[in-house]
Amino acid sequence: MDVKKHPQIAEMADFDPDAFVISETVEINAPASIVWAILIDMPKYPEWNPFCVECDSTLEMGAAVNMKLKSYVNCEPEFFQNCEFICAFEPEKLLSWELPAYDVWPYAARRDQIIKATGENSCEYHSTDAFLGPNGIHVMRFAGPWVKKAFDDTAYALKERAEAIYSENNN
Repeated sequence: MDVKKHPQIAEMADFDPDAFVISETVEINAPASIVWAILIDMPKYPEWNPFCVECDSTLEMGAAVNMKLKSYVNCEPEFFQNCEFICAFEPEKLLSWELPAYDVWPYAARRDQIIKATGENSCEYHSTDAFLGPNGIHVMRFAGPWVKKAFDDTAYALKERAEAIYSENNN
């Protein structure tokens, strides 16, 4: 993994490259603006997102991101609630949220969703999750494989959604 491609997390004091998940990078035949619009239209996540099936936030810096996530672990419950907080917002480039470490839940993490325009009507997308602090490696060992699968599924679903919207708008 080339940490230089992820400067938003690589400089964090508690970052461990062994506790870092990166999704597949998908090439999307649609402008970055369409991908961005889909990512910030959180009420419509149930229409396309197989992992984050409910989501809401004001998207202001520090605002809560309340999510209902599908469990990729073969156990109950099928869904679980999660709340993280907006920490980066760069239109058409980067949407990030993080979970700080708390005494009762010392498992800090940061998720970044990265869009890179590759042309006027094309872009790339991938997402990352950095499990931070001294417990990060333990979280990675438990959750890393299923988080990777969830993020890959999301990337491909986002590609499908963006390309469908772009095609509809240009026919």
